[in-house]
Amino acid sequence: MDRGRPNTIFSPKPQKGAEAAKTYTEPKKKKKGSEMKNPKKQLQQLNPNWAQLRQKLQSSKPSTENPKSILGKRKERSNAEPDELQPNSLVPTSSDFRYLTHQILGSLADALAMDCEMVGVSPLGNKSALGRVTLVNKWGNVIYDEHVRPLDRVVDFRTDISGIRPRDLRRAKDFRVVQKKVAELIKGRILVGHALRNDLKALLLSHPKTDIRDTSEYQPFLKEGRSRALRHLADEFLGVTIQNGEHCPIEDARAAMVLYQKNKKVWERSIKDFIRLKQKQKKRKSRKKPREREGAAHPTPEAS
Repeated sequence: MDRGRPNTIFSPKPQKGAEAAKTYTEPKKKKKGSEMKNPKKQLQQLNPNWAQLRQKLQSSKPSTENPKSILGKRKERSNAEPDELQPNSLVPTSSDFRYLTHQILGSLADALAMDCEMVGVSPLGNKSALGRVTLVNKWGNVIYDEHVRPLDRVVDFRTDISGIRPRDLRRAKDFRVVQKKVAELIKGRILVGHALRNDLKALLLSHPKTDIRDTSEYQPFLKEGRSRALRHLADEFLGVTIQNGEHCPIEDARAAMVLYQKNKKVWERSIKDFIRLKQKQKKRKSRKKPREREGAAHPTPEAS
């Protein structure tokens, strides 16, 4: 190589005519978006079996769109829950409030249900005395549940019905203590229960008539004018079996509360109507008395 000459690049000589056409072919330009516009052509290039499988997968792909609702996105339930998984109507619908103080409880519960179990006292054991008392709130949570030591000696524990055994009364609270606590809890509240006159009598307590909701006296629950057992009401109106053997006061109190809650609107309306009727009758009596006094003060002259 001669150092004096500048560097040069040698390129092949351009061919002419048919030879140039043979050696050089212009590349074909691909149309943009052709694959996206014609997906069927792409499927035809694949194996027919694969193309068929892909179409099945795309058609069977579940839709993720849910109908709009005020609560936002939510999963749809395809099938309803079977009867076996339906919740028990006597199971509490809220957390347990057993350990709340009386002041907090006052703002949470406007109605309490009560049930008591009795034991036999007196020489023959035929006199009933309080052995256990239970209070639940309107959600079915236990507010108060205590065994009670009666003032008299227990002769018959009536375990077959009451479920109370001698060991239960060894650590039982004194009657006066339980009586005072129950009186504080039910004061100013609606008291729900079944045959509450017996429970209040055992507690030696009273409660305003207008605040008592007794399922044994509610007109729609009567049969031919007579009260029915709580287990029959629970079976007919709630579809729940209770008192099958030893009685559970928690279960009985919950049953009475659910019966009241299901009929609350109509029940409360009937109570208000009853109160209005009593008030009208009272006003009429008060109007009649002054007229009778005026008549006595000015007697009519006797005919001669």
